[in-house]
Amino acid sequence: MKFTVSQSSLAKALLVVSKGMATNSTLAYLSGIYVKAAEGTLEFQTANLTISIRHRIAANVEEEGVTVVSGKVLTGIVKTLPDAPVTFSMDSSTRVVEISCGKSHFRLNTLNAGDFPEFPAFALERSIELPSALLSEMVDKVYKVTSRDTSRPILQGVLLSVDQNTIRLVATDSYRLAVCDSNVETSSTDEAFTTIVPGATFHDVLSSPSMTDQILVGTTESQVVFVFGNTTYISRKIEGNFPNYRQLLPSTCNTSIKLDPSQFGGALKRVSVIASSNPSVRLDADVDGKLMRLSASSPDQGESSEMIDADIEGANMSIALNFHYVFDCVNAVGSSDALTLELQGSMQPAIFKAYGKINYLYLLMPVRM
Repeated sequence: MKFTVSQSSLAKALLVVSKGMATNSTLAYLSGIYVKAAEGTLEFQTANLTISIRHRIAANVEEEGVTVVSGKVLTGIVKTLPDAPVTFSMDSSTRVVEISCGKSHFRLNTLNAGDFPEFPAFALERSIELPSALLSEMVDKVYKVTSRDTSRPILQGVLLSVDQNTIRLVATDSYRLAVCDSNVETSSTDEAFTTIVPGATFHDVLSSPSMTDQILVGTTESQVVFVFGNTTYISRKIEGNFPNYRQLLPSTCNTSIKLDPSQFGGALKRVSVIASSNPSVRLDADVDGKLMRLSASSPDQGESSEMIDADIEGANMSIALNFHYVFDCVNAVGSSDALTLELQGSMQPAIFKAYGKINYLYLLMPVRM
């Protein structure tokens, strides 16, 4: 095997597939990168028993061949090289790869490519093409709400549905719920496209440096498949039924509070400094004064409070919320959209809403005051 490729192109390719490398596996090849050189193309693959990634780039291939190299070592080397041609050559008898770039030279031991898992074959049962920039923005708003509890894998997923040109993403960890939707022209048919994607995987896919303007999302019986440009990303599908989140959403509220996200977020940041040991902040809505008071207390640290202007309708209301979770909501909304907080009672879920290009709903369970 012998080929030459630019350092910048190689570094980007390794960054694309690095998300598929296993970090703590006892199987050495799962932390390796499969490299195949053939007909002017380099193919890179990684796999960790949950996801598989394949990415192709153009290269000057003099001799075809395959090998598996330590992903950590290869990535570390390539990142430090200058932006110049990088030459790989391997003697099939010794299976040692020699890497040369300018005056730098490396000799790396390799693994048997025959032990590397074959890239999963797939025949898509359903698929849809979506604008990647919009989908990425939507995923950023919900994926942090997915659960970290491995005993409930369904809550680690994001529910993706596309129906009549409406994209909707839903995530929950049982303490909070995030829903966002947007209208877009899609290739969908009359039948809705629905699947559950692991939240971390969804985010990794959409933040890939090889992302193109459009991304194809498809499903098989056991896989979720993403195809964009020269990259194919396959994840194991999460099995099960996603919770019926609609039944959690009330049709009315007793108190509606319109907030400026920047002002609210700033006050929350200042007040919560005192709440390091007790991550709850109390919100008191004063309808007559058009004010909302944020306060926190800690037996060890003391107390804090701040008043902010708010357009409030309905009844006076008090509620306590986990400020870490509220911060996630404020960051997801951003400073450009108006934020509305709807309350039913002090021990009933608080619902934050924002409307714009992407409509956003965030339901949060209260804590005891």
